[in-house]
Amino acid sequence: MISLEAIRYSLRNLSHRKGRSFLTILSIFIGIATIFIFISFGLGLYTYMNEFMEGSSADKVIIQAKGIGAPGLDTTFKLEDKDLRAVEKTAGVYEASGAIFKVAEIEFRDEKKFVFIMGYDPRNPLVMDIGDVEIGYGRNFRWGETTKVVLGYNYKIKDKIFSNEIKLNDKVEIQGRDMRVVGFYEAIGNPQDDSNIYVVEDAVEELFPNDTISYGMIVARVDPDKIDWTVENIERKLRGVRNLEKGKEDFYVQSFADLIESYAGAMNLIIGFVILIALISILVSAVNTANTMITSVIERTREIGVIKAIGAKNSEVFGIFLFESAFLGTVAGVIGVLLGWGLSSAGGVILDNLGWGFLAPVFPASLFIGLILFAVITGAISGAIPAWKASKTNIVDALRYE
Repeated sequence: MISLEAIRYSLRNLSHRKGRSFLTILSIFIGIATIFIFISFGLGLYTYMNEFMEGSSADKVIIQAKGIGAPGLDTTFKLEDKDLRAVEKTAGVYEASGAIFKVAEIEFRDEKKFVFIMGYDPRNPLVMDIGDVEIGYGRNFRWGETTKVVLGYNYKIKDKIFSNEIKLNDKVEIQGRDMRVVGFYEAIGNPQDDSNIYVVEDAVEELFPNDTISYGMIVARVDPDKIDWTVENIERKLRGVRNLEKGKEDFYVQSFADLIESYAGAMNLIIGFVILIALISILVSAVNTANTMITSVIERTREIGVIKAIGAKNSEVFGIFLFESAFLGTVAGVIGVLLGWGLSSAGGVILDNLGWGFLAPVFPASLFIGLILFAVITGAISGAIPAWKASKTNIVDALRYE
């Protein structure tokens, strides 16, 4: 254990070398702050995805046609009613429903915007169940209400999509046709989904009379304990309906959990790469700390000789220099996590205001404690060799050192 007097001596020494100490701390806390930011946002995304996987989406299977761009917009590959009927009749499938996607023009008080429109069967809204999205205001449209529309959350906010907010029972013009707003979905957390408009399936056919109408996706509810078996059954059934050979499918069949896991895998690579860069920064900081301590040992060689001459043991000298490097790491760690927390919090607020609320960071206590300990250990390890060298200094040689 290092004595209280040795601690005071170390702190006085660091205080006398403010510039060098500050640069050492700076190099460490920048890396710590960077790691904190990316881990906190990464944990936020993992939390968001886990909520999906643990919710009502765990028993869902998604079928999509291969294509380019948003689902359903590439009509080269499409899903039709015969495909939906085939999925419904597949062993292991309890029920299935399709969703139609198009790009539509919406006009409100002489302002026009082009947004995504989705049509689905409100009697079987499996596609909405995927995201656990519910009506936030008003009500949902009913089957047969082809002149009613439900809007995304952002239409309620002034200057978000239109200059004026849209209210319940307001009329909007979609593809040149008047439709009455009966409800708004709750906020999903990203600008794309929160700017969508939703109508009953038949309304899409009336709004786009000259277009080929097909499903952008089909969602099936299955037994969660037999998902893999059911996926194989769906693939076999669709190959038969579409006259395709195995391995030449023009569609995808994935459980929602698998879809989320594939996104998580890609996200792991991105976050891991950024954290690797931050760790390299920490490594450079450790080298800088070691260099600082080595220089300090050389500059204080005579001083070390005096300390040992008056009775200090090798272990006490080692403790003095090890404490200095660990203290620099501690200060850098505390500043780093505080800076990372401040920047992450500010970033979360900005993203929420921009409509990307699902990107909110998460701040578990373990993140603060873990990174501070990591900084302390980094500082201690980088100062261990210089501290050991100082403890082995020969008294006579040290006192003669000029």
